Amino acid sequence: MAKEAPGLIPVEPAHGGMGPGLICGMDATPDGAFAITDCEVPPEGRFRWLHLNLAHQRTRRWIEQFDTLAPAARELLLSADTHQRALVEGETVACVLHDFERDFDVADTARVGGLRMALMPGLMITARLHPIRSADIVRNRLSRWMGDFGESQALEMLVGAISENIADICRALSAEVQHVEDMFLDARDPPKARDLIGIRRRLAQIQRIISGMRGVFQRLEKDEDLPEVLLPTVEKIAQRIQSLDGDVLGVQSQLRLLREELDIQESQRTNQNLYILSIITALMLPATLVTGIFGMNTGGLPFANGPYGTIHATLIAGGAAIATYLLLRWMGFMRR
Repeated sequence: MAKEAPGLIPVEPAHGGMGPGLICGMDATPDGAFAITDCEVPPEGRFRWLHLNLAHQRTRRWIEQFDTLAPAARELLLSADTHQRALVEGETVACVLHDFERDFDVADTARVGGLRMALMPGLMITARLHPIRSADIVRNRLSRWMGDFGESQALEMLVGAISENIADICRALSAEVQHVEDMFLDARDPPKARDLIGIRRRLAQIQRIISGMRGVFQRLEKDEDLPEVLLPTVEKIAQRIQSLDGDVLGVQSQLRLLREELDIQESQRTNQNLYILSIITALMLPATLVTGIFGMNTGGLPFANGPYGTIHATLIAGGAAIATYLLLRWMGFMRR
């Protein structure tokens, strides 16, 4: 059995072990990171990451019995509250962050899930109810890590994975907006404003996630109890989130301009249709008046007794329509 590396907080054993509640775990050493299958095994490096499944009851019991973790952090990990927040208690920093969930066959979904994190010297615990995309990114990056690894690198890697996932989605949405814009400018199969509702909804989701994350790390940055070693990392993360927020605002601005252009085009099309309908109505109104007069069941109607009365009435109705057309054209209502 490997000896515990100095400076690493030991993981207290829980009764019955973790079982399937441990989704993945890794020990970071100067020679690289190694996967572990049991969180009760003594650490082999200076830092350990445990990713837990909160849907497993043994996971919840293990967290409740993990006395090394601050009480407030244990409460945050087990809480049903899903809004993004952070707390600092002693050397422990705990957060609830949002990220998009993933399915077994789909890496990106539109469902937003909560990722709970507790960070202390030598150990980072993350927990979730549903699969989260950022956990896969962290595992892949940590498996390739070489050199020193601590809580600062762990926090930056975790938030960086969430930011990278959001940035990828944002770039995909931006490309989709640009494609729709090209279709609009080329006038081939022009989209309608309602076709952009899906993009708008996804951008609103991303905006809410980023806004919550920015608030979390701004509060951490101002927290006097934040461990000094984490302050530069928190400041760096806050700046990165601010930059990511700017990218999302850029896509939203691009989408807003496109929607305005589509609305203007739709309004112009509606006005043109109303104009044509008004012209047709004006041309048919005199003819309708003539046919109405000849259709009255009264005596003394002209052409009533002649053999060509219908032809005469039709010519009068047509002449009235032509006269109306010439009058409207002279008045400037007929557009060329």
